[in-house]
Amino acid sequence: DTNLPVSEGSIAGKCGSRNSPSSSYARFFPEFTLKGGIQGGQFWDGRAPKLTEQAKGPFLNPVEMAMPSKAPVLLAVESSPAGYSQLFLQICGGTAFDDARSNFQPGIDNAYHCLADSIAIFERTDELSPFTSKFDAVEAGQAVFTAEEEEGLKLFTGRGKCSHCHSLGSGKEKTVFTDFKFHNIGVPSNPEVISLAGLPADFKDPGLGGFLNDPKQTGKFKTTHLRNVELTPPYMHNGVLKTLKDVVHFYNTRDVPGEWPEPEISDNMDSSFVGDLGLTDEEENAIVEFMKTLNDGYMLP
Repeated sequence: DTNLPVSEGSIAGKCGSRNSPSSSYARFFPEFTLKGGIQGGQFWDGRAPKLTEQAKGPFLNPVEMAMPSKAPVLLAVESSPAGYSQLFLQICGGTAFDDARSNFQPGIDNAYHCLADSIAIFERTDELSPFTSKFDAVEAGQAVFTAEEEEGLKLFTGRGKCSHCHSLGSGKEKTVFTDFKFHNIGVPSNPEVISLAGLPADFKDPGLGGFLNDPKQTGKFKTTHLRNVELTPPYMHNGVLKTLKDVVHFYNTRDVPGEWPEPEISDNMDSSFVGDLGLTDEEENAIVEFMKTLNDGYMLP
């Protein structure tokens, strides 16, 4: 439900505290590292070093699929259509279901890892990262931007300062529009999320700082990619911004008095590329039109 800032899990009425990131193009985020600048990983705070570890989380998360342990997950696979369950045994070991019933933990752990790795392997396929947007067609010389889209690209890489974090890359390989790093851009709290997730009224999501237990990283979240960004509202870790126009306007006017509520966390806030950019309403709209060219499924005229 794109009208909600966070997703409801398998238990009716239970919601998490963060907006769900897209699994498309997730394969391009490198493994989480502290070396040479913190970057990479999966989830908003990078706590899963790579896709396989990310895939293990939702099954056991109490506000997502809420399975009590790994063994019931494997037995749920066993109860799926026979063709699939037999394929699972071929790939993940012929004793996986027996191990789950007998609570043989080493076998359970191996099969659960294989299950998650299978999901990760699928997420690395071109089906989830097809690069079939108008932007790609323009890059290949097969299409041209409209005047507004072209203006939006110039602003995106210029006065809009978007590309400082949503990088276009070197041109040698296709870009997903992220620096893979973590930033606090000062988004406000979202009271709707606090209500849906049953959190204290003064809840503040520490982001990367919570994962690393490092106050210097508090309030920082991963720079998301922008592929298919028009199709994945709402935006930011707490879904507080509902439309792309809201996002661009926030980046443009965060520091303009009276425009926005106070930041959820003001520590470690990035003030270099966000705040008071002086863009007009028409220039904001042009950036939005450019970002729409990142939707996959573009048909050549």
